[in-house]
Amino acid sequence: MCRGCGPGRCDPARRRLHRPVRCSAHPSASESCYGYLRIAEPANGRLEIDFDRLAGPDRAHLTAAEGDLRDAASTERLFDREILTLSLPPAVEATARDLVRVNESRARLTLAVSADHTLQQLAHDETILTAANEPEEEAVRSVRRQIGLPPPSTS
Repeated sequence: MCRGCGPGRCDPARRRLHRPVRCSAHPSASESCYGYLRIAEPANGRLEIDFDRLAGPDRAHLTAAEGDLRDAASTERLFDREILTLSLPPAVEATARDLVRVNESRARLTLAVSADHTLQQLAHDETILTAANEPEEEAVRSVRRQIGLPPPSTS
């Protein structure tokens, strides 16, 4: 996923900066690239909505914020399941599995934070979520590099 999303990190201005991405003309790279984008783009959009709400209108509403986080964790897990269905070259598949491992760890953390019982606790835990972005973003950059995509515009 292009990601870079976390509390306060996905804003409408960033969405407008996304440029159309072209996949390689090489058939196997192109297939991997288009497959990845088919999965990542909708997931990124959903995560942007969840984290924009969390940083904005849901910030002061614990129940809504918890719902945003549960939806984000569900989106992360759906991405993981779908990325593992792609037919990827062996080296890319190994990197994709690393991405899934890192992403699953972050999804568990996101789900745990969604069970916070106060807004103050949630605000504290958002810093932990933000720190958890870096390993996942690095794994995303690696997969994208291997399939011929530029780095995501949000990382």
